Parts: sequence; structure tokens; C-alpha cells
Amino acid sequence: MANHKSALKRVRSDEKKRDRNRYQHKTTRNAIRNMRASTDAKEAAAMLPKVSSMLDKLAKTNVIHKNKASNLKSSLSVHASSLA
Repeated sequence: MANHKSALKRVRSDEKKRDRNRYQHKTTRNAIRNMRASTDAKEAAAMLPKVSSMLDKLAKTNVIHKNKASNLKSSLSVHASSLA
């Protein structure tokens, strides 16, 4: 167990960060799944900027790698353009 006051605070803050990261990551994965499942071109075009923004935020905070975010955004834009 932690011996210092600062280490105890670090444990608390790490747990909060972990919960926030897990929530944001899961929410983004659900948004990606919903976008891939959509067959309406207008709906997919409307979802693309929101999902791209979510991926950028995850990459910025190192929840996912920036290249993974880029690959996902690319594949989603290909999917959206194929519906049109």
C-alpha cells in the first residue's frame, strides 16, 4: 500500500482518469459501430465529423495511438463516401 500522502492522491486521481478514459473509449467504439452499421448516406455524413472529433480527442490524450485514430477515420470516411 502507498506510504505517502501524494501517493494516495495519485492512486485516487489515476482511478478517476481510468474511469474517464474507459467511458470515452467505449463511447467512441459504440459511435464507430453505429456509423459502420448505418446505411443512410446523410446520417453517415452527419456522424463522420462527430466520430472523427472523438477519435482525435482519444489520440490527443494517448488513450489510443494517433495512427490508429487516423486509420479509423480513414476507413470511416471511405465507408461514408461509399454510401453516397
